[in-house]
Amino acid sequence: MTRLLESGSARLEADDSALKVEGQVGFDAATALAEAGRAWLAEQPAGTRVTFDLSRVADVSSAALSVLLEWARAARAAGLELQEVRLSSALRRLADLAGLERLLPVESAAA
Repeated sequence: MTRLLESGSARLEADDSALKVEGQVGFDAATALAEAGRAWLAEQPAGTRVTFDLSRVADVSSAALSVLLEWARAARAAGLELQEVRLSSALRRLADLAGLERLLPVESAAA
């Protein structure tokens, strides 16, 4: 696991095929998280299957959804396949309200 960013109470790490976020994702950390994730995604070979794991994100705001959508756009632009998105229960509720399950491969609640 490689730490890409620690910004306030949010941490971004990456392994071979996943971006993992932990902590609180507010507007203060969102720009730095989005940029660090975009840079990592741009380094991956086209065709790579990637996962976004936000299952350990607490106290979410719409900023976390903005980061997630930015990463999804960057993955598409880099020719990557977004395999799965894992969300914390708090972030899942926000994503459900926003209707993101139609746009992203969000892991089912039973998984």
